[in-house]
Amino acid sequence: MQNLTEPPGNATSTKNVSIIVKVCVVIPFFCIFLYCILLMLHTFVSHRQFFDSSRYILFTYMLVNDTLQMLLSVLLFLFVMGNVNFPIIFCTPLLFLSTATFQNSPLILAAMSLERYVAIFYPLHRPVSWRPERIWVIILSLWIVSCILPTVDFILMRPKADVDVLSTPVLCKMTVLNSSPIQTLFKVAMNGLFFALVAVVILFTYIRILLETRKMRQDRVSVSKALHTVVLHGFQLLLSMMAFTFPITESLIVLHVNWLQEHIAFFNYFCFVLLPRFLSPLIYGLRDESLRSHMKRAVPCCRARISPHKATKN
Repeated sequence: MQNLTEPPGNATSTKNVSIIVKVCVVIPFFCIFLYCILLMLHTFVSHRQFFDSSRYILFTYMLVNDTLQMLLSVLLFLFVMGNVNFPIIFCTPLLFLSTATFQNSPLILAAMSLERYVAIFYPLHRPVSWRPERIWVIILSLWIVSCILPTVDFILMRPKADVDVLSTPVLCKMTVLNSSPIQTLFKVAMNGLFFALVAVVILFTYIRILLETRKMRQDRVSVSKALHTVVLHGFQLLLSMMAFTFPITESLIVLHVNWLQEHIAFFNYFCFVLLPRFLSPLIYGLRDESLRSHMKRAVPCCRARISPHKATKN
């Protein structure tokens, strides 16, 4: 029988190598993401003119939210990889913030699309809450709405009889809070509602701006840019929704590839959680000419290329 089974030592060694490889893939990837985000945030802080625009304030808020989401996601990933257990009382704040920031992302996209709509249709008479000095009202509202789902998770939380919230160590995963069928059903319904509402908002703003583009004879360039921005928000929403493709991709992988469940879970996590979070802010940020030019000046290698060019111009 011993010959027909893999020796325990080899199995442990293979598992350890697998964990090391996964960590070595995720950590450098996260460091690159963090560097790019910090570079964008440094650019915003260094140039105060960006804070005179509601669009850039909302984008800065999106960067902070996505960074927090990625940080919590990677932290929870490392806890699972290292099999780190601790009481639920310490686990729940991490899961609460992770869920809230995840819910916040599509709401920010909806707010950014509406901001473009307001900028096109009410350029001189913007509603007070959409002005740069009062945009914090919108941001606060988004946070309150995004906290609904994790709050309900806390209310419905029913730990097992042998689990003490204050002392029993558990693996920090969403299944700790989301164990009952009612919670699962509620979460699926809420996620579907969130993303459906955001899709409707983005579609509405796209159609309205598209119709306005056909009507206007002047300033068609700015309206066209706003239209492209809304399309980009739609693409960002699709990237966010990729996290919900887990059951489909998992079934397809099982049918075509003989992988272990833990490898399938990591593939889904990397491709449909980390990668979209990485691409979404970068695509939007690097597309903006003003932000891109300021970022180039902040990067040493790009600064060295720009300086001689400017010197010859002067």
